[in-house]
Amino acid sequence: MDCHDNNTDPMSSSIDGCLNTVDPFPNTAATVGTIAPTSAEPNSSSGKVYEKLLHSYSPSPLSRYSPQSSSIQSWHQEITSNDIYGGLAKIGDDSNRSFDQGMLTKLLAERPQVRLSYTVDDFSSYCGTYHPHNIRDNKPADQSSRWSSGTHDQAQFVLLRLDKPAVSCSITFGKFHRAHVCNLREFKVYGGMDREDMVELLHTGLQNNTETESFSLIYALRNLIFPVQYIKIVPLATFGPNFNYSIWFVGLKGHNDERTMKQVMYEYQNYREMETLRLCLKHFRQRNMMDIFYLIQNRTGVELENPFLTELHKHLVLGADFPAAEHVLEAAHSRHIFKDYAARAEYTPLWKRIRATNEDGDAPCGRGGHQMCIDVDEEKIYLYGGWNGYCDLADLWCYHIRENRWQLLSTDTRDQGGPGPRSCHKICFDPDTKSIFVLGRFVESSAVLTTNLDSDFYRYFVDYDQWVKITDNTARDGGPELIYDHQMCIDSKTSELYVFGGRIAFVDPNGHNYGGLYSYHIPTNTWQLIREDGASRSSVFMSTGSQNAVNFNHFNDNVPLKSRVGHSMLFDACTRDLYVFAGQRVKDYLADLHRYSIDNDNLVELAPEQSKSFGPSAGFTQRATIDSQAQEIHVFSGYRVRQGSDTIVSEFWIYHIERNQWKNVYQTDKRYDENDNSNEQRPCPRYAHDMVYNPITKTQYIFGGNPGEQRQPQLGSTAAETACKRLSDFWSLQLIKPNPAGIYRKCLLMLRMQRLRELCKSANRRRLAPNTVCDETLQALEYLQSQVAVLVDHSVEEESSQFHQLCAQLCLLPPVPTSCASTTSDNTGTNNRALAEARSRDKDESFEERTKLFEKILDYLPTEMKEPSGQLLDAVKFV
Repeated sequence: MDCHDNNTDPMSSSIDGCLNTVDPFPNTAATVGTIAPTSAEPNSSSGKVYEKLLHSYSPSPLSRYSPQSSSIQSWHQEITSNDIYGGLAKIGDDSNRSFDQGMLTKLLAERPQVRLSYTVDDFSSYCGTYHPHNIRDNKPADQSSRWSSGTHDQAQFVLLRLDKPAVSCSITFGKFHRAHVCNLREFKVYGGMDREDMVELLHTGLQNNTETESFSLIYALRNLIFPVQYIKIVPLATFGPNFNYSIWFVGLKGHNDERTMKQVMYEYQNYREMETLRLCLKHFRQRNMMDIFYLIQNRTGVELENPFLTELHKHLVLGADFPAAEHVLEAAHSRHIFKDYAARAEYTPLWKRIRATNEDGDAPCGRGGHQMCIDVDEEKIYLYGGWNGYCDLADLWCYHIRENRWQLLSTDTRDQGGPGPRSCHKICFDPDTKSIFVLGRFVESSAVLTTNLDSDFYRYFVDYDQWVKITDNTARDGGPELIYDHQMCIDSKTSELYVFGGRIAFVDPNGHNYGGLYSYHIPTNTWQLIREDGASRSSVFMSTGSQNAVNFNHFNDNVPLKSRVGHSMLFDACTRDLYVFAGQRVKDYLADLHRYSIDNDNLVELAPEQSKSFGPSAGFTQRATIDSQAQEIHVFSGYRVRQGSDTIVSEFWIYHIERNQWKNVYQTDKRYDENDNSNEQRPCPRYAHDMVYNPITKTQYIFGGNPGEQRQPQLGSTAAETACKRLSDFWSLQLIKPNPAGIYRKCLLMLRMQRLRELCKSANRRRLAPNTVCDETLQALEYLQSQVAVLVDHSVEEESSQFHQLCAQLCLLPPVPTSCASTTSDNTGTNNRALAEARSRDKDESFEERTKLFEKILDYLPTEMKEPSGQLLDAVKFV
């Protein structure tokens, strides 16, 4: 794409003026993968002139006041201590600096934290004798030694005032001597020097036990260690629904010695003064008061933003030079400037109802407790068994993704020598041997005494349509007993199956025995018990001799792995780790998350309760998949359990493994309704469904489940006939997020749409006579066709709508009055004045539009490059 019509370097003067040489994107180009070419992809030969600008800005705000800056030094030479900027003139003077921020951070990490004394400065409410002053004393055995809010809402708080400013590093919460429903299941902590201006330091929750818990607080932002005088605790949820909040004890630790705080306060004041100046610069530039803008900038040497953005603003907002603005963006994209936004952008769920049948017009019937697996290479999904509300099933289906059709492989797999009807079993696909393994089944408690409780184990070779019974009883071969609601996954490289949990089918229906963690080596047909239920160390490593015991002693985690049912287990092929989370054990519903390293026999509890890490709440029968390349775990929720509120929800969560962070991307609690048309747009809440994932196409496939709705009873119907309905709907889900090339295309489109708007305004002013088409109109039409239309993505409703509005604006320009077209001497002066007024009005309007466009583009850029997010007007308070 040719962005300039000449060879003149529009940035040469700015480049010569760049003083810093710090790259705001170090090593970015070396780590970014290749971006697929699009119509908006930059030319490899263009935009080089701007790369120096992208290297010329330090992401650290404080670096702008470095005494090494020649502009700051010359500024100090020009002004005196009595100047109006006298207080700020000493910012570049390092006489008060005993060490820089890096040294200060290191010293704080090495120095022991001290207890920070505080008083209770304010609070929202309290109940009875449970005054907030009680939290200063740690008396776990005293029922009355706590603060209890007067109401249960999210407007409750306790505000603490430190005796003197400090760097607050940690907060400790004491508890009652036994679990309590009023404990804080979720809360936030804020801090700052002003009670009206605080930042969030912590967002977490307590465990409902008796153990004291301590949490680290944020004390550095944007390379600045900041002081606090106030700490505000905001409760958000308790363990008992609708119970008032209670805090038993709060302790604070940090640093408040005179030498440290002198440096911290000095840097903090520097930062505040610098940000005030930057807000002033932003304010005056937004209002096109550039004389004042340049005066302040020249006197202080403060940079509003990365020089690249200053150039973009100059070309786009001030000069309306759209080709030059495009050239700047092209250079930025070539430097992968949009990568950070793309990496952290939120997913948008794209659901699609799949309607497919076989050649006879049939499809799998409604069911729950069934199992699916996927052959990614052949793009085939296999569905086997389940419970249809009346009985267990033994049918085997194959869905051909490319052809969008079902194939019935067997109505009853027993006829081909396969397993009998079952539900709550597990199947697993081996891509190397193109075979499916089937293990486990549910047995009704009423049928335990009359049912064979041996654990049969089957394998189906899909290419040969052949079943093989591996064993009549895996327990006899060293494997698990007959289990159900367990989990099974495969490491195809080592030909190893892993089976964990599940409830053992037992003669005593009240018994709660669970399966441990097993491995099955496919080539040798051997089972190995890795960890027993509740064991904290592998039986494999403990039984391999003293030498191995010493080698792996470093990995002795002493973390018990509790077996459960209705949980999830996934295998990460990149790291050879197993992830286990959620499920049910006896009457407890779990929300923990564990990672087990297979090679090291090391179990790590990543979260005792995922909801405390803002993940899904406790529940079971959720379904999960993993994308090893993206290092993401995907969870589609099922039956969610909270104290006093069991419910079926439809939530889709993503767990970012490397960031140890959960993100909710979809949620609805709308129950199933046969007459609701929205059921065609997205799946209703359910449990006992199943889900598989194609990591190549990034597509999830979900089938069936139990919506928890009873069938309408009919006259003479049996109990079975009024049982819960089972679903037969089939869905695909893709999670869409912008990529850097897509962001660049959108920015180009916004630029070109704005240019087209201004061309339309010019055409409207320039028409000379009624019913004629001026050159400007033809220019706008040509630009619409050649430059704008090629970038519009009509699948995006907002883009398509804006494009059609511009088309209408161009084609339906308001008619020119006859009087305006006349050029007689009587009205020539009047027309000229009207034209001048229209031009001035359009100029102001266009400047405001380009300013808003510039700010929209800023949304896609890293924070450290941009102007401050606040507004100077916000500092003005009406008293």
